[in-house]
Amino acid sequence: MEENNLETSGERKLNCGEMGKCFQLLESILDGEAMDEGKAVLDEKLAKCQPCFERYHLEQAIKEVLKTKCTKKAVPTELIMNIRSKIEEFK
Repeated sequence: MEENNLETSGERKLNCGEMGKCFQLLESILDGEAMDEGKAVLDEKLAKCQPCFERYHLEQAIKEVLKTKCTKKAVPTELIMNIRSKIEEFK
């Protein structure tokens, strides 16, 4: 390991040489698609790589916001009928 790639001895690397591969693994874990082996690999990577650590937490926060903000809400029947009638008028 290059010493200038570390903040101080034992801390995370500042640059990731496998960003694409790491981000694919990260996405598969956040999407619930990765197996335990993939999770173990990512945990090890997050402990050693600052860019991967930051990206993981950013992606996790984005998914949480989307999950809470993008919920299905009932649409009033009257609104649906109104929209459909407007669409029919333009056909």
